[in-house]
Amino acid sequence: MNPQKSFKGQTAVLTGAASGFGLECARIAAREGMNVVMVDVQADALNAAWAEVEALAALHYGRVIARVVDVSKADQMQALADAVQQTFGAPSLVFNNAGVGSGGLVWENTVKDWEWVLGVNVWGVIHGVRLFTPMMLAAAAADPGFEGHIVNTASMAGLLSPPNMGVYNVSKHAVVTLSETLHQDLALVTEQVHAHVLCPFFVPTGISASQRNRPTGLLDADAQPTRSQLIGKAMSEKAVGSGKVSAADVALKVFAALRSQQFYIFSHPKALASVQTRMEDVVMGRNPTDPFADKPEVGAQLRAALRAV
Repeated sequence: MNPQKSFKGQTAVLTGAASGFGLECARIAAREGMNVVMVDVQADALNAAWAEVEALAALHYGRVIARVVDVSKADQMQALADAVQQTFGAPSLVFNNAGVGSGGLVWENTVKDWEWVLGVNVWGVIHGVRLFTPMMLAAAAADPGFEGHIVNTASMAGLLSPPNMGVYNVSKHAVVTLSETLHQDLALVTEQVHAHVLCPFFVPTGISASQRNRPTGLLDADAQPTRSQLIGKAMSEKAVGSGKVSAADVALKVFAALRSQQFYIFSHPKALASVQTRMEDVVMGRNPTDPFADKPEVGAQLRAALRAV
């Protein structure tokens, strides 16, 4: 662990940078004296965030650029990678953080729901990994002092399987296994580039309002939200809104993990008890444990709401 490690003069690329974890990490990167590439799909929010971070970076001699990018699109991500390479060279930090949320009973999600959530949450990370990892490896081969970090935002939902949010769970499980495999693959070829996976629990961010950025082509024009989807949205907003750990707290954990080369990054370590229970279910061959075993009244309310005529 190197708590004094400096990132000054290095480059950070952050997706989902207009709010939440992305913006908080951009702020830290600017204070560290890094060049910051802020990426988001929402132009107005990105421009406001860029103005703030650019002013902060100017105090520490860093540069900040902002690009509107749909991370699910291969061509847009390729253009981003090319621009980063031409402007700054290989980045030292890539934060594949853009994400969207969607819930409801798993059979009620439409094809467009799946395409939207998997496009951003999974393909966005895939594009970030496939485009920036070779860039980092080339920089490492050319410079023994180069050190790179790829941080992928998953979720505790990537380590658990909570009910009524299946499409989101699937996307985040994919990010966890992609990140774990990336860690193992990098270890085969280098000691200079490192993978990390961020698994936050309920933290107040903008994800509960992610429908605002859903592309028109992936909207179900005639479909109305189902009862389970409305219930899931309300429960998610309540849980996220009541979170005691802030996005700024999580961003500090991310940079601490970079310095210590810690792979798993958790916002709420106490939630790992549920992960342990899930793993014990698997190893012991028993049916999945009731997720509401510790709060039966919540489970009873959800079942009653979903079964109401």
